[in-house]
Amino acid sequence: MIKDRNGRVIPENSSQSRVLSVLYGTVFGRLLLKVLTLPIISKLSGRFMDSPLSIPLIKPFIRRNRIDMRQYREKNYRSFNEFFTRKIRPSARPIPSGANELISPCDSKLTVYPVSEKSLFEIKGSMYSVADLLENSAMAQRYCGGLCMIFRLCVDDYHRYCFIDNGVKSESVFIKGELHTVNPIALGRYNIYKRNSREYTVLHTENFGEVVHVEVGAMLVGKICNRKLRCFRKGEEKGMFRYGGSTVVLLLEKDRVTIDDDILENSKNGIETVVKYGEKIGNIK
Repeated sequence: MIKDRNGRVIPENSSQSRVLSVLYGTVFGRLLLKVLTLPIISKLSGRFMDSPLSIPLIKPFIRRNRIDMRQYREKNYRSFNEFFTRKIRPSARPIPSGANELISPCDSKLTVYPVSEKSLFEIKGSMYSVADLLENSAMAQRYCGGLCMIFRLCVDDYHRYCFIDNGVKSESVFIKGELHTVNPIALGRYNIYKRNSREYTVLHTENFGEVVHVEVGAMLVGKICNRKLRCFRKGEEKGMFRYGGSTVVLLLEKDRVTIDDDILENSKNGIETVVKYGEKIGNIK
């Protein structure tokens, strides 16, 4: 279930879920998935999405996903990917000026979890511990007792994301995704083990300590595109996702922030909360 900040239930956009259920839940879909994730196919798909040939996909996509284009800067898009990474009008996503306010890095559906040594989190259909997510057990220990914040983006969301505070960042670490079968299809049990490609950065922030910002890309043609910079300001754009539903994860140290009550209550009940890029979601503890 998904709720907005006023407590209203929001219907889920089911088109993406239906596609994924076919790809991962049927024999035909899983066979197709093995073909679609070949490097040559992924590269060709990306080139198509970057080309003028993909322009006819834009208007049906807007209608199907009910995207309010009045929020975005007017532009004649030269490809579907240029449309998908469109920029929003600054007035549509104001950034709170208070240093003590934690903001959302993106438009998304948010769930917040406490982190323990045994915690496992579902991210894009796969289970991760913090150590699995980062492939770094020593770093994961730093966030034990802290929070894992999962921001799930859907295809109709704004796919750019921002820094949550002022500070400096470390070099980004990229982790290549995995996709392979566990059981043979001949037995009628074709289980897929998958870990999506992801990139993370340690943010040395002025007000929230050392925050790990993780971008998790889509398995198919999704791509993580981060800006090359060292110093950053609160609300400044960090990067964007190209086509494909994607996820941002924030790891916060123990006793750094207090998350807003409605988000915590929803998370305890297995409900995602709709949040927007730059929206206040918590305070310094």
